[in-house]
Amino acid sequence: MNAGQAGGLPDGPLVAWLGDDFTGSAAVMEALAFAGLPAALFLDAPTPERLARFPGLRGIGVATTARAQTPEWMAAELPRLFASLAETGAPVVHYKTCSTLDSAPRLGSIGAAIDIGQEIVGSPWVPCLVAAPVMRRYQVFGNLFASAPGGVFRLDRHPVMARHPATPMDEAEVTRHLARQTARSFGLIDIEALEADAEAALAGLRAEGCEVIALDALTGPHMETNGRLIWQARAPLLAVGSQGVEYALIAHWRAAGLIPPEPATPGAGPVRRMLAVSGSVSPVTAAQIDRAAAEGFEVIGLDAAAVARGDAGAEAAAEAAALDALGRGRDPLICTARGPDDAAVAALRRALDATGIAPEAAGERIGAALGRIVARLVRRTGLGRVVISGGDTSGHAARELGLFAFTALAPTTPGAALLQAWSDDPAMDGLQIALKGGQMGSPDYFGWIKRGGGTAGED
Repeated sequence: MNAGQAGGLPDGPLVAWLGDDFTGSAAVMEALAFAGLPAALFLDAPTPERLARFPGLRGIGVATTARAQTPEWMAAELPRLFASLAETGAPVVHYKTCSTLDSAPRLGSIGAAIDIGQEIVGSPWVPCLVAAPVMRRYQVFGNLFASAPGGVFRLDRHPVMARHPATPMDEAEVTRHLARQTARSFGLIDIEALEADAEAALAGLRAEGCEVIALDALTGPHMETNGRLIWQARAPLLAVGSQGVEYALIAHWRAAGLIPPEPATPGAGPVRRMLAVSGSVSPVTAAQIDRAAAEGFEVIGLDAAAVARGDAGAEAAAEAAALDALGRGRDPLICTARGPDDAAVAALRRALDATGIAPEAAGERIGAALGRIVARLVRRTGLGRVVISGGDTSGHAARELGLFAFTALAPTTPGAALLQAWSDDPAMDGLQIALKGGQMGSPDYFGWIKRGGGTAGED
């Protein structure tokens, strides 16, 4: 039976997503690709010529740095990107947010993005699904919970998110948090309603005039129900949330027999040498760096405060140290900090206070510096595999590499896969690259990527 006939999935793209950072955008791509649905992630609205290089796509994404931008930046940049994705004909247009809802009214505003997206998509309602139980992200009676070392925490008591340097979370209730960012009306389908009669709950909220409807999820069956609600509503539909949107759709498609069970995806094999850079201050990343050092990686500090002030010498020093490490047969791991309590974090804050440089501008300079280091070392040494750690860092760094797209290559933990880069620059085309959010990945993540990903990492 043709996929476009009654009872099957329609032909062409099923989901088109616009990501508010690079690591999260890649997480959507991997969810689709490792479910057997070809997907590609672009760094800008793809031209017809570039789309033609990826025949048969079921998912088309565009990565941005919106999470680190103002509503004014969004108003200038996002309309054309939403329009480009709507033009693909995908029945679901997804604004991808972080699974820990990183945002504020003046920085990374999810509400502003919803307003812009609805102007273009005009869907009858906007499902908001942030939870992803497979990643230990849960929403229960409207409150978001996320894992961290030591357990699962309500977001406003989360050891990382409550102390986030740019968007500290003081509200765990999803609709209250987002209501600070948009005037649209909100509703909630909680786990009791999901388990009783989700369709009736949705109809009631829509009758009340709710425009954005948050969806609880604690279990796999909850995700399957949410996927059914989203897929039944495609018109097309604007959805907002984490890669949980795709996990839910995939769960529904599998339950309905529309796609087969998840195919096996092998690793990419080991490499002799690898480069990693990190702009994350997360304690999760700090523990991963410590583990990498114990496994033989050479940890090299990048003076983030100096880079923020425009000191090119700090960038050159880190690059020289990495080149020396490679010459001695070591794997360099360049980092700006080893956790939130590293003295480098306080030094950067003092530098910003003294110079008046905005944190987002400093973050862009630091990420770009790491990207330039990666680009020069790849060109000079021929390295074929790199890791960029940090959600915002990944976006700023990746733009320095001259890439235009990514496809998924090998899985690791959800949301942190090994990817293949596509570029018009022969030195960068085919580069294997992992973009890891600060809180993502197993304790042995860097070593796991060096071994090629696959199913052999730690939880």
